[in-house]
Amino acid sequence: MLSISDIRQGTICQINGEPFEVIYTQHVQMGRGGAILRLKLKSLSSGNVLEKTLKGADGLEAADVSRSKVNFLYRDAEGFHFMDNASYEQFSLAESVIGDRKHFLKEGVEVNLLLFDGTPIAVQLPTKMEFTVTSTVPGIKGDTAQGKVTKPATIETGYQVNVPLFVKEGDVIRINTETGEYVERA
Repeated sequence: MLSISDIRQGTICQINGEPFEVIYTQHVQMGRGGAILRLKLKSLSSGNVLEKTLKGADGLEAADVSRSKVNFLYRDAEGFHFMDNASYEQFSLAESVIGDRKHFLKEGVEVNLLLFDGTPIAVQLPTKMEFTVTSTVPGIKGDTAQGKVTKPATIETGYQVNVPLFVKEGDVIRINTETGEYVERA
C-alpha cells in the first residue's frame, strides 16, 4: 500500500486490478482539516484519465510491475521497435503504449520497459536527455528588449521546444523528458 507521502508523478499503482500511472499530483493543506492529495491517473492499458482525491489516511495499492532494460532501435508504420538488452529479442510497441514519450525516443537510447503480468504497458525514459538542435531562428540583437528571452527550436526527433536566444543550430541541449522543457546546454 502506498501512502500519500509515497505518491509522486510517475508512480505506478493499481486500481481494480488495472495499472495506472500518476501523471499529476497536487498536495493541498486544508485549514482545520488534514491534508489531501489530488491526483490525475492515466490507465496504462486503456489510456483513460481518472481524477482521484486522497485524504491523509488513504493510499493506493502498489502495482506489481517488473522493469526490463531495452534499447530503442527504430520507428516505422508498425510501431516502435526495441531490443531487450538481456535476451537480444526484438519486439515492437504501438504508439498508444509509448504516448507522449515518442518525442524523446532516438535510436540507440536505453530505456526501462514496464511489464504488468508479462505485458508491456509503458516505457520510462531518463529524466534528462541530450538532443541536437536541427533548426531554430537566429537570435536578433534587441529581442530581449521586447521581453522575448526564448525562441522555438526543433530537435532531432522533430519535437519543438522553447530555448534561450543563445542556442544555435547544431548545439546539443538537455531536455527534461517529464516536462518537455529546455534544461541547459550540454
